[in-house]
Amino acid sequence: MPGGVSSPVRAFKSVGGQPIVFDRVKGPYAWDVDGNRYIDYVGSWGPAICGHAHPEVIAALQETLEKGTSFGAPCELENQLAQMVIDAVPSVEMVRFVNSGTEACMAVLRLMRAYTGRDKVIKFEGCYHGHADMFLVKAGSGVATLGLPDSPGVPRSTTANTLTAPYNDLEAVKELFAENPDAISGVILEPVVGNAGFITPEPGFLEGLRELTKENGSLLVFDEVMTGFRISYGGAQSRFGVTPDLTTMGKVIGGGLPVGAYGGRSEIMSMVSPAGPMYQAGTLSGNPLAMTAGIKTLELLKQEGTYERLEATTQRLIKGILEAAKQAGVAITGSNISAMFGFYLCEGPVSNFEEAKATNTDRFGKLHRAMLHRGVYLAPSAFEAGFTSLAHSDDDIDATLKAFQESFAEVA
Repeated sequence: MPGGVSSPVRAFKSVGGQPIVFDRVKGPYAWDVDGNRYIDYVGSWGPAICGHAHPEVIAALQETLEKGTSFGAPCELENQLAQMVIDAVPSVEMVRFVNSGTEACMAVLRLMRAYTGRDKVIKFEGCYHGHADMFLVKAGSGVATLGLPDSPGVPRSTTANTLTAPYNDLEAVKELFAENPDAISGVILEPVVGNAGFITPEPGFLEGLRELTKENGSLLVFDEVMTGFRISYGGAQSRFGVTPDLTTMGKVIGGGLPVGAYGGRSEIMSMVSPAGPMYQAGTLSGNPLAMTAGIKTLELLKQEGTYERLEATTQRLIKGILEAAKQAGVAITGSNISAMFGFYLCEGPVSNFEEAKATNTDRFGKLHRAMLHRGVYLAPSAFEAGFTSLAHSDDDIDATLKAFQESFAEVA
């Protein structure tokens, strides 16, 4: 396998050493093939919000498994999960299930163009929307981690219609609209950036984008593959009170199985085949296993006090990390929203990808290795958000913060 992994960010190229090979996971923990246990803050890159291998999710999957793994035909479960998504996410009146976040973003890009009749799209530096050609422009995440150009093999003609602006910079977006009148199909962004570290929207930024897109006859798309059902049950759009035209989702809504989805206003989604002329298909889309895991996960998240608990756990963790760094004399800035957090080893503040590049990546690599040695698994990249779950206990947070205190002292 190229680099010994099936996805680049799993490699330890930017932090040093060889990737840890996992054997099993349970709750907040992961065990490698040598039997070492780690407190896990990657959570399968976001889906494990209830904890790994939650017993209720596993039981539901076992029951569904007896009926078959894939139908290649409509099933009741996809209708059930669709209704749950529609009820929860403000922008979604119709939804189409796919098999990954990348696939959802590819489809929504085609839909934006089909609906508006325009070719250009605005994205933000450091926002990652999967590995489709059109989106591999200043894409952050694994591209930034590995120090690669956007990607060889992507034709210039493909990216000619991709316009970029710094995140949190409304004026730059206004200029792009002024320079490309009646040519921009829409604006797509991570409403909270999790693929350039962890960057939150400044007051008025999301609201400003909503107004700008309306004024210019363009669509606003929130890529909530990472934030959906993680920073609130209705996603970032519910948390911030800004409703886009279209939304992409993944991760949590599959409960740990491969899944993606895109949805939005009925008049737009009615363009999608077979209701309309815009074609998109998938053999395993809406398969019963992914739908079952998603349904059970959302049922668990709907229980009273869930997000208050997630917020308290994550806030305690990030405050402890910041304090441990400061005690060791290590420059740091960081924050959290609900069960998502991040920090940079620089003074900050960090409001866009360019500012995120000031983080001390060499020191982060040393920190990552020091934390692994103490049984804590962080994303092997200075440019990825971290994730907590309902399974992380006070004892887990205590142990993690002790490890941070010792590790910061070691790398200071």
